[in-house]
Amino acid sequence: MLLTRLFIVSILLFSTLNNKPKDNSIFISPVNIPLLLSANFGELRIDHFHSGLDIKTQGATGKEVVAVASGYIYRISVSPGGFGKALYVRHPSGYSTVYGHLERFTPEIEEFVKSQQYDKKSFLVTLFPSREKFPVAQGEIIAYSGNSGSSGGPHLHFEIRKSDSEIPVNPLLFNLGLADNIVPVIEKLAIYPINKNSSVNKHHNIRKLNVTGGHGKYFISADNEIIASGLTGFGIKAYDLLNDSYNKCAVYSIKLEIDSVTIYRYVMDGFSFNESRYVNSHIDYETYMKENIYIERAYVLPNDKLGDYKEVVNRGLCNFNDNRIHHVKFTVSDANDNQSSLSFNVKSQPEKTVAGTEIIDKNLKIMPFNKSNKFVSENILVSIPSGALYDTVYFTFNKSAGTRDMLSELYSIHNKFTPVHKAYTLAIKPNKIPAGKESKMLIAQSGDDMTKKAFNSSWSDGYISADVTSFGNYFIGIDTVAPIISSNGLVSGSDLTGKREMRIGITDDFSGIKSYEPQLDGKWALFEYDQKNNVLIYRFDDQRITKGTKHSLSLKVTDNTDNTSFYSCDFIW
Repeated sequence: MLLTRLFIVSILLFSTLNNKPKDNSIFISPVNIPLLLSANFGELRIDHFHSGLDIKTQGATGKEVVAVASGYIYRISVSPGGFGKALYVRHPSGYSTVYGHLERFTPEIEEFVKSQQYDKKSFLVTLFPSREKFPVAQGEIIAYSGNSGSSGGPHLHFEIRKSDSEIPVNPLLFNLGLADNIVPVIEKLAIYPINKNSSVNKHHNIRKLNVTGGHGKYFISADNEIIASGLTGFGIKAYDLLNDSYNKCAVYSIKLEIDSVTIYRYVMDGFSFNESRYVNSHIDYETYMKENIYIERAYVLPNDKLGDYKEVVNRGLCNFNDNRIHHVKFTVSDANDNQSSLSFNVKSQPEKTVAGTEIIDKNLKIMPFNKSNKFVSENILVSIPSGALYDTVYFTFNKSAGTRDMLSELYSIHNKFTPVHKAYTLAIKPNKIPAGKESKMLIAQSGDDMTKKAFNSSWSDGYISADVTSFGNYFIGIDTVAPIISSNGLVSGSDLTGKREMRIGITDDFSGIKSYEPQLDGKWALFEYDQKNNVLIYRFDDQRITKGTKHSLSLKVTDNTDNTSFYSCDFIW
């Protein structure tokens, strides 16, 4: 009876381009050291899937990075965040590869980049050399591993993309020489009552169960009977291990069968960057925010359009209402086809009113996921575009008195446990405006730990508005404090003879650094910005300043509300 119902409902098939390579032997390892991973493709992260492999570099920078196949460098980027220093190589196979968080390039590339930075008077550059400029051969050294950009420690970020679309594909589908004969580990099962008439063990709450077993075979303890009524979904917490590495990586595929019929299959073989934020609906976002664990849904929210769902019946949901015992099986695989399974039974019962059923407040505003939604209250406007929500929500709103440094009430926009797929517009009317300080006011989000995050804001009809990408607590703040420049002991008259570099700290406690303008001897100078460590680094260059003489440094730093700080000194080098 249950299976009949599954097939009568509409069958939703998510189709994507086949991302499996025709020849998986075309690439070699990008490093000349043992290939070990700290993170794999598709790893779950808030707001995005990981788009490549994080390769360990023995806890150090400066390891040789080589081209995995012949081709040419088509893009070079240098940024204080993101991939930091990165190279992009195009190959005749139809694939491109990316090498990120580099310490430095080879000398020829390094000099080209530096000349472009001086021409553009900018540390941050994105360059597109001609295909004849930097041809590379397979195995040729192209750079050295580092910790630049938003890296959390020394490693190489490596990607394989389709050249025509820039869609990243799973590098583990290629034979890079990475050993893996370890089956995935399954830790936890989650069971979700989907609507107000659904229940699990007579309650309308998510039920989470630890699993037992190991070595690829997992079960639910016999004393954890599962009784489901009505529309129900399942989720799973699992991870993969690779040989010679302790890091917990993402699984490659998840299949859910009920009574031997597949109703859900997820395969992380590739994704487009504009799909990456769907990770927030693929995971149980609320559980992550509350417990800091990733549970992957084995059903699809109404506005989840991730292309990695290969086979989905009725969104992966089951309607338990036939007084029978049903066999449920998860199969979890890694990219090397090592598999683990979790098997358990569900006792089905007809739907009925259950304890703990949520009572919907009639004053709450229903916001459908497939429509534009607006909320208006005194001194606040919320405008949510169609497609920003993953499912229909009962929108909640509250306000409380702001603190002394807030220029409005503190507004609770729904709750932080509900993810948002794209930006919505938030407009707040201030309750006071300091004279002459209008341009310094902005919308900010308040965190649980009293942290505050500022957003680029603008004035319109007496309101300050900003595009924000999460629900939570918001207020109007003001930033009139200039950035802080820390000279790190550098004062006028300092003798830096023999030094290889100078470092100057720059920080801003609210709106953030917008720009910095350094000059040496009256000319623009290349100061690298290490954003995560709040430091500017100048590496002495005797091709651009004269050795053994006195030099003058001036530095202007501006934040995002145009507060500015200056620093200057003379030194000998």
